[in-house]
Amino acid sequence: MRMALSLTVIALLAGCAPTAGGAPVAATPSPSTPEPAPMDDKVYPRPPDDELQKRLTPMQFAVARKDRTEPPFQNAFWDHHDAGLYVDVVSGEPLFASVHKFDSGTGWPSFTRPVDPARVLEKRDASHGMVRVEVRSRDGDSHLGHVFDDGPAPGGLRYCINSASLRFVPVGKLAEEGYARFAPLFASGAASPPADAPALACGPGEGSGCMATVETAVLAGGCFWGMEELLREIPGVLETEVGYTGGALASPTYEHVKKGTTGHAEAVRIVFDPGTISFEELLEKWFFRMHDPTTVDRQGNDRGTQYRSAIFYASEEQRAAAARVIARIDASGRWPSKIVTRLEAAGTFTKAEEYHQDYLQKNPGGYTCHWMRD
Repeated sequence: MRMALSLTVIALLAGCAPTAGGAPVAATPSPSTPEPAPMDDKVYPRPPDDELQKRLTPMQFAVARKDRTEPPFQNAFWDHHDAGLYVDVVSGEPLFASVHKFDSGTGWPSFTRPVDPARVLEKRDASHGMVRVEVRSRDGDSHLGHVFDDGPAPGGLRYCINSASLRFVPVGKLAEEGYARFAPLFASGAASPPADAPALACGPGEGSGCMATVETAVLAGGCFWGMEELLREIPGVLETEVGYTGGALASPTYEHVKKGTTGHAEAVRIVFDPGTISFEELLEKWFFRMHDPTTVDRQGNDRGTQYRSAIFYASEEQRAAAARVIARIDASGRWPSKIVTRLEAAGTFTKAEEYHQDYLQKNPGGYTCHWMRD
């Protein structure tokens, strides 16, 4: 796959124009790309990381400050079509506009150019077995994503950006939030969204040149909100979401699943940072301690197949890791009976109703049959 390389980065790769200390360099769009003039010289200070950790979600902090990449098709803006400005979640500096956004089919928000190229800096990225061009915000120094040269005409660029690094400001709030100078971008006839690019030859996900660096696990072990409350506090867990999986019904709801006849289990989808906690650690140190994995289709007073203990593996690596953990725990004698946790291939995960999400945060002291065993 081709990459969008600025002249400076090409020189870097050739070894003829090094920059001091390998610092990021200003983005240089393709000569055929219309280049908007810089809007102003305003500085958008970056708050200290300890403050950001309190203000941002774990996913936002991991992506913007720890250079992680969120999962495709499971982020806020990949399919977002409202008119407005996308600003840095850390500093608030203006980065991209909806009039330059297009559907790349990759599962991440994609843009043909920044609103001000001077605010989006490029840096050579040789991680993950690829040589790519990373893009970062100038003042916030946030990891935004990468830029490639397989975008739509006329410029041919695709800025593949993490939703977690962005905050959206709708057109109607531009003036209120201090971005009034960008209003002409959205005036009738001033600009229109580019045509969607042809499907990338390599397909979505890894083939797009972007690659998620966080991992997803789907676990079932009884009432999903009780599990979520414990899982959300684990260091390295970035997001949790409760839902239904493992059955044949196309659009399950709680009213369907509670009957125990659909084959679905109440489950939690966990997005975690494997650099902080591995899949095996998540299972061994947490999952197999927060519920009883020796009771078939039951947790406490909750009975039925919807309350079964199950690991819905997304890859052969996850299946093998889960099998190793089960073997170790069985051999340790930690539980008096044999573990009956089922290993099932991951299928469709349907998000549960909103009132189930973060239930014990909304209803402190509510019912749960989950706690951490010694």
